[in-house]
Amino acid sequence: MSGAVADIGVIGLAVMGENLVLNMASQGLTVAVFNRTTSRVDEFLAGRARGKRIVGAHSLPDFVGQLKRPRRIMLMVKAGQPVDDLIAQILPLLEPGDVLIDGGNSHFNDTTRRTRQLHERGILFIGTGVSGGEEGALKGPSIMPGGNPDAWPLIRPIFQAIAAKVEGNLPCCDWVGRDGAGHFVKMVHNGIEYGDMQLICEAYHLLQALLGLRADDLRTVFDRFNRGPLDSYLIEITRDILGFHDPETGQPMVDLILDSAQQKGTGKWTVESALDNNIPLTLITEAVFARMLAAQKDERVAASKVLSGPPRSSSLDRESLIAEVELALYASKICSYAQGFALMAAQSEAENWGIALGSVALMWRGGCIIRSAFLGRIKEAFDRNPRLPNLLVDPFFAAELSRCQPAWRRVVAAGAIHGIPLPAFSSALAYFDGYRTERLPANLLQAQRDYFGAHMYERVDRPRGQFFHSNWTGRGGSTASTAYNV
Repeated sequence: MSGAVADIGVIGLAVMGENLVLNMASQGLTVAVFNRTTSRVDEFLAGRARGKRIVGAHSLPDFVGQLKRPRRIMLMVKAGQPVDDLIAQILPLLEPGDVLIDGGNSHFNDTTRRTRQLHERGILFIGTGVSGGEEGALKGPSIMPGGNPDAWPLIRPIFQAIAAKVEGNLPCCDWVGRDGAGHFVKMVHNGIEYGDMQLICEAYHLLQALLGLRADDLRTVFDRFNRGPLDSYLIEITRDILGFHDPETGQPMVDLILDSAQQKGTGKWTVESALDNNIPLTLITEAVFARMLAAQKDERVAASKVLSGPPRSSSLDRESLIAEVELALYASKICSYAQGFALMAAQSEAENWGIALGSVALMWRGGCIIRSAFLGRIKEAFDRNPRLPNLLVDPFFAAELSRCQPAWRRVVAAGAIHGIPLPAFSSALAYFDGYRTERLPANLLQAQRDYFGAHMYERVDRPRGQFFHSNWTGRGGSTASTAYNV
Protein backbone atom coordinates (compact mmCIF):
# COMPACT_ATOMS: atom_id res chain seq x y z
CA MET A 1 0.00 0.00 0.00
CA SER A 2 1.15 3.58 -0.61
CA GLY A 3 -0.22 7.11 -0.39
CA ALA A 4 -2.89 8.43 1.98
CA VAL A 5 -4.64 5.17 2.76
CA ALA A 6 -4.65 4.91 6.56
CA ASP A 7 -7.63 5.79 8.76
CA ILE A 8 -5.42 6.36 11.80
CA GLY A 9 -1.73 6.23 12.66
CA VAL A 10 0.00 4.94 15.77
CA ILE A 11 3.49 5.94 16.88
CA GLY A 12 5.12 3.60 19.39
CA LEU A 13 5.13 -0.18 19.03
CA ALA A 14 5.68 -1.35 22.57
CA VAL A 15 3.18 -3.78 24.10
CA MET A 16 0.19 -1.42 24.31
CA GLY A 17 0.80 0.28 20.97
CA GLU A 18 1.26 -2.93 19.04
CA ASN A 19 -1.88 -4.53 20.45
CA LEU A 20 -3.99 -1.42 19.89
CA VAL A 21 -2.91 -1.44 16.23
CA LEU A 22 -3.98 -5.07 15.87
CA ASN A 23 -7.28 -4.24 17.56
CA MET A 24 -7.89 -1.36 15.15
CA ALA A 25 -7.07 -3.52 12.13
CA SER A 26 -9.48 -6.20 13.37
CA GLN A 27 -12.25 -3.57 13.20
CA GLY A 28 -11.64 -3.00 9.47
CA LEU A 29 -9.44 0.08 9.88
CA THR A 30 -6.26 0.64 7.93
CA VAL A 31 -3.52 1.65 10.36
CA ALA A 32 -0.17 3.33 9.69
CA VAL A 33 2.61 2.63 12.18
CA PHE A 34 5.93 4.25 13.05
CA ASN A 35 8.50 3.56 15.75
CA ARG A 36 11.65 5.48 16.67
CA THR A 37 13.63 2.26 16.24
CA THR A 38 12.54 1.57 12.68
CA SER A 39 13.64 -2.07 12.74
CA ARG A 40 10.74 -2.62 15.13
CA VAL A 41 8.36 -1.55 12.33
CA ASP A 42 9.84 -4.15 9.97
CA GLU A 43 9.66 -6.88 12.62
CA PHE A 44 6.02 -6.06 13.32
CA LEU A 45 5.03 -6.01 9.65
CA ALA A 46 6.76 -9.35 9.06
CA GLY A 47 5.29 -10.86 12.21
CA ARG A 48 1.95 -10.23 13.93
CA ALA A 49 0.88 -7.58 11.38
CA ARG A 50 1.55 -9.75 8.36
CA GLY A 51 -1.41 -9.86 5.97
CA LYS A 52 -3.39 -7.29 7.96
CA ARG A 53 -4.52 -3.75 7.08
CA ILE A 54 -1.37 -2.25 8.56
CA VAL A 55 1.24 -0.13 6.73
CA GLY A 56 4.61 0.94 8.06
CA ALA A 57 6.90 3.94 7.66
CA HIS A 58 10.58 4.57 8.37
CA SER A 59 10.25 8.34 8.78
CA LEU A 60 7.72 10.75 10.21
CA PRO A 61 7.11 12.50 6.84
CA ASP A 62 6.35 9.14 5.21
CA PHE A 63 4.14 8.18 8.15
CA VAL A 64 2.12 11.41 7.98
CA GLY A 65 1.83 11.04 4.21
CA GLN A 66 0.05 7.71 4.63
CA LEU A 67 -2.80 9.24 6.63
CA LYS A 68 -6.16 10.39 5.30
CA ARG A 69 -7.21 13.93 6.27
CA PRO A 70 -8.01 15.05 8.83
CA ARG A 71 -5.09 13.04 10.12
CA ARG A 72 -5.62 11.09 13.33
CA ILE A 73 -2.40 10.14 15.10
CA MET A 74 -2.13 8.26 18.38
CA LEU A 75 1.07 8.57 20.40
CA MET A 76 1.90 5.51 22.50
CA VAL A 77 5.19 6.64 24.04
CA LYS A 78 6.56 7.16 27.53
CA ALA A 79 4.89 9.99 29.46
CA GLY A 80 6.66 13.28 30.15
CA GLN A 81 9.30 14.90 28.00
CA PRO A 82 9.20 12.17 25.29
CA VAL A 83 5.63 13.23 24.46
CA ASP A 84 6.60 16.88 24.12
CA ASP A 85 9.64 15.96 22.03
CA LEU A 86 7.54 13.85 19.66
CA ILE A 87 4.89 16.56 19.32
CA ALA A 88 7.62 19.07 18.42
CA GLN A 89 8.93 16.73 15.71
CA ILE A 90 5.58 15.95 14.12
CA LEU A 91 3.87 19.33 14.45
CA PRO A 92 5.52 20.91 11.35
CA LEU A 93 4.09 18.04 9.27
CA LEU A 94 0.48 18.60 10.36
CA GLU A 95 -2.29 20.92 9.19
CA PRO A 96 -5.13 22.67 11.02
CA GLY A 97 -7.88 20.21 11.90
CA ASP A 98 -5.54 17.24 12.36
CA VAL A 99 -5.92 15.26 15.60
CA LEU A 100 -3.09 14.24 17.93
CA ILE A 101 -3.93 11.69 20.63
CA ASP A 102 -1.73 10.93 23.65
CA GLY A 103 -2.63 7.42 24.79
CA GLY A 104 0.04 7.09 27.47
CA ASN A 105 -0.16 7.66 31.22
CA SER A 106 0.52 11.40 31.06
CA HIS A 107 -0.08 13.72 33.98
CA PHE A 108 -3.39 15.54 33.47
CA ASN A 109 -1.80 18.97 33.89
CA ASP A 110 0.54 18.20 30.97
CA THR A 111 -2.50 17.24 28.90
CA THR A 112 -4.24 20.51 29.73
CA ARG A 113 -1.14 22.46 28.68
CA ARG A 114 -0.76 20.53 25.42
CA THR A 115 -4.45 20.84 24.56
CA ARG A 116 -4.34 24.61 24.88
CA GLN A 117 -0.99 25.07 23.14
CA LEU A 118 -1.96 22.93 20.17
CA HIS A 119 -5.36 24.60 19.93
CA GLU A 120 -3.50 27.83 19.17
CA ARG A 121 -1.86 26.03 16.20
CA GLY A 122 -5.18 24.64 14.98
CA ILE A 123 -4.35 21.07 16.05
CA LEU A 124 -6.98 19.13 18.00
CA PHE A 125 -5.38 17.37 20.95
CA ILE A 126 -6.77 14.45 22.92
CA GLY A 127 -5.33 12.98 26.11
CA THR A 128 -6.89 9.59 26.67
CA GLY A 129 -6.52 7.00 29.35
CA VAL A 130 -6.29 3.44 28.01
CA SER A 131 -6.62 0.62 30.51
CA GLY A 132 -6.63 -3.13 30.20
CA GLY A 133 -3.02 -4.10 29.76
CA GLU A 134 -1.84 -6.23 26.87
CA GLU A 135 -4.98 -8.35 26.60
CA GLY A 136 -7.30 -5.36 26.90
CA ALA A 137 -5.45 -3.39 24.23
CA LEU A 138 -5.83 -6.33 21.84
CA LYS A 139 -9.38 -7.44 22.62
CA GLY A 140 -11.00 -4.23 23.89
CA PRO A 141 -9.73 -1.78 26.50
CA SER A 142 -11.49 0.84 28.56
CA ILE A 143 -10.80 4.21 26.90
CA MET A 144 -11.19 7.55 28.69
CA PRO A 145 -10.75 10.47 26.25
CA GLY A 146 -10.54 14.14 27.17
CA GLY A 147 -9.00 17.25 25.66
CA ASN A 148 -10.34 19.37 22.81
CA PRO A 149 -14.04 18.51 22.41
CA ASP A 150 -13.92 19.35 18.69
CA ALA A 151 -11.81 16.22 18.22
CA TRP A 152 -14.35 13.83 19.77
CA PRO A 153 -16.57 13.41 16.67
CA LEU A 154 -13.46 12.57 14.64
CA ILE A 155 -12.19 9.84 16.96
CA ARG A 156 -15.42 8.57 18.50
CA PRO A 157 -16.19 5.92 15.84
CA ILE A 158 -12.70 4.46 16.11
CA PHE A 159 -12.44 4.50 19.89
CA GLN A 160 -15.91 3.08 20.48
CA ALA A 161 -15.29 0.36 17.90
CA ILE A 162 -12.10 -0.88 19.57
CA ALA A 163 -13.27 -0.43 23.18
CA ALA A 164 -14.54 -3.24 25.39
CA LYS A 165 -18.31 -3.78 25.35
CA VAL A 166 -20.67 -4.54 28.23
CA GLU A 167 -24.33 -5.51 28.44
CA GLY A 168 -26.35 -4.15 25.50
CA ASN A 169 -23.14 -3.81 23.43
CA LEU A 170 -22.36 -0.54 25.21
CA PRO A 171 -18.76 0.57 24.59
CA CYS A 172 -16.51 1.23 27.58
CA CYS A 173 -15.58 4.57 26.09
CA ASP A 174 -17.24 7.98 26.20
CA TRP A 175 -16.19 11.60 26.29
CA VAL A 176 -14.93 12.53 29.76
CA GLY A 177 -14.36 16.29 29.53
CA ARG A 178 -12.13 19.01 28.18
CA ASP A 179 -8.41 19.55 28.77
CA GLY A 180 -6.88 16.97 31.15
CA ALA A 181 -10.14 15.30 32.24
CA GLY A 182 -9.47 12.00 30.46
CA HIS A 183 -6.02 11.54 31.89
CA PHE A 184 -7.27 12.62 35.32
CA VAL A 185 -9.91 9.89 35.30
CA LYS A 186 -7.29 7.35 34.17
CA MET A 187 -5.02 8.52 37.01
CA VAL A 188 -7.80 7.94 39.57
CA HIS A 189 -8.47 4.55 37.97
CA ASN A 190 -4.85 3.66 38.60
CA GLY A 191 -5.07 4.94 42.18
CA ILE A 192 -8.10 2.74 42.83
CA GLU A 193 -6.16 -0.10 41.21
CA TYR A 194 -3.42 0.44 43.82
CA GLY A 195 -6.07 0.20 46.55
CA ASP A 196 -7.70 -2.93 45.13
CA MET A 197 -4.38 -4.71 44.77
CA GLN A 198 -3.28 -3.81 48.31
CA LEU A 199 -6.58 -5.01 49.78
CA ILE A 200 -6.26 -8.32 47.95
CA CYS A 201 -2.68 -8.70 49.16
CA GLU A 202 -3.73 -8.03 52.76
CA ALA A 203 -6.49 -10.65 52.53
CA TYR A 204 -3.93 -13.11 51.13
CA HIS A 205 -1.43 -12.27 53.89
CA LEU A 206 -3.96 -12.59 56.72
CA LEU A 207 -5.34 -15.93 55.55
CA GLN A 208 -1.85 -17.27 54.92
CA ALA A 209 -0.46 -16.11 58.27
CA LEU A 210 -3.38 -16.97 60.56
CA LEU A 211 -4.72 -20.12 58.92
CA GLY A 212 -1.51 -21.45 57.41
CA LEU A 213 -3.15 -21.72 54.00
CA ARG A 214 -0.83 -22.55 51.13
CA ALA A 215 -1.07 -21.13 47.62
CA ASP A 216 -3.26 -23.94 46.27
CA ASP A 217 -5.65 -23.55 49.22
CA LEU A 218 -5.79 -19.80 48.64
CA ARG A 219 -6.48 -20.34 44.97
CA THR A 220 -9.69 -22.11 45.99
CA VAL A 221 -10.55 -19.27 48.36
CA PHE A 222 -10.13 -16.57 45.73
CA ASP A 223 -12.06 -18.63 43.22
CA ARG A 224 -14.92 -18.59 45.71
CA PHE A 225 -14.54 -14.83 46.22
CA ASN A 226 -14.80 -14.36 42.45
CA ARG A 227 -18.25 -15.94 42.41
CA GLY A 228 -19.82 -13.29 44.66
CA PRO A 229 -19.91 -9.49 44.92
CA LEU A 230 -16.10 -9.38 44.55
CA ASP A 231 -16.31 -10.79 41.00
CA SER A 232 -13.56 -8.86 39.20
CA TYR A 233 -10.53 -9.09 36.96
CA LEU A 234 -8.06 -8.59 39.82
CA ILE A 235 -9.63 -11.33 41.97
CA GLU A 236 -9.69 -13.59 38.91
CA ILE A 237 -6.00 -13.13 38.11
CA THR A 238 -5.11 -13.52 41.80
CA ARG A 239 -6.82 -16.93 41.70
CA ASP A 240 -4.83 -17.85 38.59
CA ILE A 241 -1.53 -16.58 40.02
CA LEU A 242 -2.00 -18.67 43.17
CA GLY A 243 -2.54 -21.76 41.04
CA PHE A 244 0.54 -21.24 38.86
CA HIS A 245 3.61 -23.41 39.59
CA ASP A 246 7.22 -22.80 38.62
CA PRO A 247 8.05 -25.25 35.79
CA GLU A 248 11.56 -25.80 37.18
CA THR A 249 10.88 -26.42 40.87
CA GLY A 250 7.20 -27.28 40.93
CA GLN A 251 6.68 -24.76 43.72
CA PRO A 252 3.96 -22.10 43.62
CA MET A 253 5.48 -19.23 41.64
CA VAL A 254 4.07 -16.64 44.04
CA ASP A 255 6.19 -18.13 46.85
CA LEU A 256 9.36 -17.59 44.80
CA ILE A 257 8.78 -13.89 44.06
CA LEU A 258 10.66 -11.35 46.18
CA ASP A 259 8.37 -9.21 48.35
CA SER A 260 9.74 -5.86 47.15
CA ALA A 261 7.12 -3.77 45.34
CA GLN A 262 7.59 -1.26 42.55
CA GLN A 263 5.45 1.56 41.18
CA LYS A 264 5.45 3.93 38.21
CA GLY A 265 3.95 7.03 39.83
CA THR A 266 0.24 7.26 38.99
CA GLY A 267 -0.72 6.24 42.53
CA LYS A 268 1.50 9.00 43.90
CA TRP A 269 -0.08 11.52 41.50
CA THR A 270 -3.54 10.49 42.74
CA VAL A 271 -2.52 11.09 46.34
CA GLU A 272 -1.01 14.48 45.47
CA SER A 273 -4.23 15.47 43.71
CA ALA A 274 -6.28 14.42 46.74
CA LEU A 275 -4.16 16.69 48.92
CA ASP A 276 -4.66 19.56 46.48
CA ASN A 277 -8.44 19.00 46.57
CA ASN A 278 -8.73 18.38 50.34
CA ILE A 279 -10.20 14.92 49.74
CA PRO A 280 -9.34 12.22 52.34
CA LEU A 281 -8.01 9.53 50.02
CA THR A 282 -6.80 7.47 52.94
CA LEU A 283 -6.98 3.94 51.56
CA ILE A 284 -5.19 4.67 48.28
CA THR A 285 -2.58 6.70 50.18
CA GLU A 286 -1.92 3.73 52.45
CA ALA A 287 -1.64 1.49 49.38
CA VAL A 288 1.06 3.78 47.97
CA PHE A 289 2.91 3.83 51.30
CA ALA A 290 2.58 0.05 51.57
CA ARG A 291 4.53 -0.30 48.32
CA MET A 292 7.18 2.05 49.65
CA LEU A 293 7.49 0.00 52.85
CA ALA A 294 7.66 -3.22 50.85
CA ALA A 295 10.51 -1.75 48.80
CA GLN A 296 12.55 -1.37 52.02
CA LYS A 297 13.24 -5.10 51.97
CA ASP A 298 16.73 -5.03 53.49
CA GLU A 299 15.62 -2.77 56.34
CA ARG A 300 12.64 -5.01 57.09
CA VAL A 301 14.80 -8.11 57.16
CA ALA A 302 17.13 -6.44 59.67
CA ALA A 303 14.22 -5.09 61.73
CA SER A 304 12.59 -8.53 61.91
CA LYS A 305 15.57 -9.71 63.95
CA VAL A 306 15.15 -6.86 66.45
CA LEU A 307 11.42 -6.15 66.71
CA SER A 308 9.01 -8.81 67.93
CA GLY A 309 5.25 -9.01 67.64
CA PRO A 310 2.48 -10.90 69.43
CA PRO A 311 2.06 -14.68 69.28
CA ARG A 312 -0.38 -15.95 66.66
CA SER A 313 -3.29 -18.14 67.61
CA SER A 314 -3.83 -21.45 65.90
CA SER A 315 -7.37 -21.88 67.19
CA LEU A 316 -9.14 -19.67 64.62
CA ASP A 317 -12.04 -21.21 62.73
CA ARG A 318 -11.02 -21.52 59.09
CA GLU A 319 -14.40 -21.14 57.39
CA SER A 320 -15.51 -18.28 59.63
CA LEU A 321 -12.35 -16.26 59.02
CA ILE A 322 -12.48 -16.81 55.25
CA ALA A 323 -16.11 -15.63 55.16
CA GLU A 324 -15.29 -12.58 57.28
CA VAL A 325 -12.28 -11.64 55.16
CA GLU A 326 -14.51 -11.74 52.07
CA LEU A 327 -16.93 -9.28 53.70
CA ALA A 328 -14.10 -7.05 54.97
CA LEU A 329 -12.53 -6.97 51.52
CA TYR A 330 -15.86 -5.99 49.97
CA ALA A 331 -16.56 -3.23 52.52
CA SER A 332 -13.05 -1.81 52.19
CA LYS A 333 -13.38 -1.84 48.41
CA ILE A 334 -16.56 0.24 48.69
CA CYS A 335 -14.66 2.83 50.74
CA SER A 336 -11.81 2.93 48.23
CA TYR A 337 -14.15 3.63 45.33
CA ALA A 338 -16.10 6.16 47.41
CA GLN A 339 -12.88 8.10 47.96
CA GLY A 340 -11.84 7.86 44.30
CA PHE A 341 -15.20 9.06 43.00
CA ALA A 342 -15.22 11.90 45.56
CA LEU A 343 -11.84 13.00 44.21
CA MET A 344 -13.10 12.97 40.61
CA ALA A 345 -16.15 15.01 41.63
CA ALA A 346 -13.99 17.61 43.41
CA GLN A 347 -11.53 18.02 40.53
CA SER A 348 -14.36 18.12 37.98
CA GLU A 349 -16.07 20.91 39.89
CA ALA A 350 -12.83 22.85 40.31
CA GLU A 351 -12.03 22.62 36.58
CA ASN A 352 -15.64 22.80 35.35
CA TRP A 353 -15.12 19.55 33.45
CA GLY A 354 -18.61 18.17 33.98
CA ILE A 355 -17.43 14.57 34.47
CA ALA A 356 -20.43 12.23 34.53
CA LEU A 357 -19.48 9.83 37.32
CA GLY A 358 -22.03 7.22 36.29
CA SER A 359 -20.53 7.16 32.79
CA VAL A 360 -17.08 6.68 34.29
CA ALA A 361 -18.36 3.65 36.21
CA LEU A 362 -19.74 2.27 32.94
CA MET A 363 -16.42 2.88 31.16
CA TRP A 364 -14.71 0.85 33.88
CA ARG A 365 -17.21 -2.03 33.71
CA GLY A 366 -15.19 -3.80 31.02
CA GLY A 367 -11.73 -3.84 29.52
CA CYS A 368 -9.83 -2.10 32.31
CA ILE A 369 -7.75 -3.52 35.16
CA ILE A 370 -10.33 -2.69 37.86
CA ARG A 371 -13.27 -4.04 35.84
CA SER A 372 -15.82 -5.79 38.02
CA ALA A 373 -19.50 -6.51 38.43
CA PHE A 374 -19.40 -4.14 41.41
CA LEU A 375 -19.05 -1.12 39.07
CA GLY A 376 -22.55 -1.72 37.76
CA ARG A 377 -23.82 -0.91 41.26
CA ILE A 378 -21.86 2.37 41.20
CA LYS A 379 -23.44 3.26 37.85
CA GLU A 380 -26.88 2.60 39.38
CA ALA A 381 -26.03 4.78 42.40
CA PHE A 382 -25.22 7.79 40.22
CA ASP A 383 -28.26 7.09 38.03
CA ARG A 384 -30.35 7.39 41.19
CA ASN A 385 -28.61 10.59 42.25
CA PRO A 386 -26.15 12.23 39.81
CA ARG A 387 -25.07 14.63 42.59
CA LEU A 388 -24.52 11.91 45.18
CA PRO A 389 -21.96 13.41 47.61
CA ASN A 390 -20.41 10.07 48.53
CA LEU A 391 -21.07 6.44 47.59
CA LEU A 392 -21.28 5.51 51.28
CA VAL A 393 -24.64 7.25 51.64
CA ASP A 394 -26.24 5.62 48.61
CA PRO A 395 -29.00 3.31 49.95
CA PHE A 396 -27.54 0.17 48.40
CA PHE A 397 -23.98 0.75 49.59
CA ALA A 398 -25.08 1.96 53.02
CA ALA A 399 -26.98 -1.32 53.47
CA GLU A 400 -24.02 -3.37 52.24
CA LEU A 401 -21.66 -1.65 54.66
CA SER A 402 -24.09 -2.32 57.49
CA ARG A 403 -24.18 -5.99 56.52
CA CYS A 404 -20.38 -6.26 56.35
CA GLN A 405 -19.55 -4.12 59.36
CA PRO A 406 -19.33 -6.75 62.16
CA ALA A 407 -17.07 -9.05 60.14
CA TRP A 408 -15.00 -6.09 58.90
CA ARG A 409 -14.28 -5.01 62.48
CA ARG A 410 -13.33 -8.53 63.55
CA VAL A 411 -10.89 -8.87 60.64
CA VAL A 412 -9.17 -5.56 61.40
CA ALA A 413 -9.02 -6.55 65.08
CA ALA A 414 -7.53 -9.94 64.19
CA GLY A 415 -4.80 -8.21 62.24
CA ALA A 416 -3.98 -5.92 65.16
CA ILE A 417 -4.12 -8.69 67.79
CA HIS A 418 -1.90 -11.04 65.81
CA GLY A 419 0.50 -8.46 64.37
CA ILE A 420 -0.52 -8.75 60.71
CA PRO A 421 -0.21 -5.35 58.98
CA LEU A 422 -3.53 -4.36 57.37
CA PRO A 423 -3.01 -0.69 56.42
CA ALA A 424 -5.67 -0.62 53.68
CA PHE A 425 -8.33 -2.57 55.63
CA SER A 426 -7.67 -0.43 58.71
CA SER A 427 -7.71 2.92 56.93
CA ALA A 428 -10.94 1.99 55.13
CA LEU A 429 -12.64 1.22 58.43
CA ALA A 430 -11.30 4.42 60.02
CA TYR A 431 -12.60 6.42 57.04
CA PHE A 432 -16.02 4.79 57.38
CA ASP A 433 -16.13 5.53 61.10
CA GLY A 434 -14.91 9.10 60.56
CA TYR A 435 -17.39 9.81 57.78
CA ARG A 436 -20.35 8.54 59.81
CA THR A 437 -19.37 10.40 63.01
CA GLU A 438 -21.39 13.57 63.60
CA ARG A 439 -18.90 15.15 65.99
CA LEU A 440 -15.17 14.50 65.60
CA PRO A 441 -12.48 15.77 68.02
CA ALA A 442 -11.48 18.55 65.63
CA ASN A 443 -12.93 20.99 68.17
CA LEU A 444 -9.96 20.20 70.41
CA LEU A 445 -7.60 20.40 67.44
CA GLN A 446 -8.87 23.89 66.58
CA ALA A 447 -8.47 24.93 70.21
CA GLN A 448 -4.85 23.73 70.11
CA ARG A 449 -4.18 25.67 66.91
CA ASP A 450 -5.70 28.80 68.38
CA TYR A 451 -3.74 28.36 71.63
CA PHE A 452 -0.29 28.23 70.04
CA GLY A 453 -0.86 30.16 66.81
CA ALA A 454 -4.01 32.29 67.20
CA HIS A 455 -5.45 30.46 64.17
CA MET A 456 -9.06 30.99 65.37
CA TYR A 457 -12.06 28.67 65.41
CA GLU A 458 -15.78 28.58 64.67
CA ARG A 459 -18.39 28.05 67.44
CA VAL A 460 -21.34 25.68 67.55
CA ASP A 461 -23.56 28.49 68.92
CA ARG A 462 -22.72 30.99 66.16
CA PRO A 463 -23.28 30.97 62.38
CA ARG A 464 -20.76 29.15 60.18
CA GLY A 465 -18.12 31.42 58.73
CA GLN A 466 -17.63 33.52 61.87
CA PHE A 467 -14.19 33.01 63.47
CA PHE A 468 -13.09 33.66 67.04
CA HIS A 469 -9.89 33.77 69.07
CA SER A 470 -9.41 33.19 72.80
CA ASN A 471 -6.69 34.60 75.02
CA TRP A 472 -6.03 31.14 76.50
CA THR A 473 -3.19 32.09 78.84
CA GLY A 474 -4.15 35.64 79.79
CA ARG A 475 -0.77 36.72 78.42
CA GLY A 476 -1.72 36.89 74.75
CA GLY A 477 -3.32 39.75 72.92
CA SER A 478 -6.48 40.02 70.85
CA THR A 479 -4.69 39.84 67.48
CA ALA A 480 -5.45 36.63 65.59
CA SER A 481 -4.03 34.96 62.49
CA THR A 482 -6.00 34.77 59.27
CA ALA A 483 -8.31 31.76 59.07
CA TYR A 484 -7.85 29.79 55.85
CA ASN A 485 -7.42 26.30 54.44
CA VAL A 486 -4.46 25.47 52.20
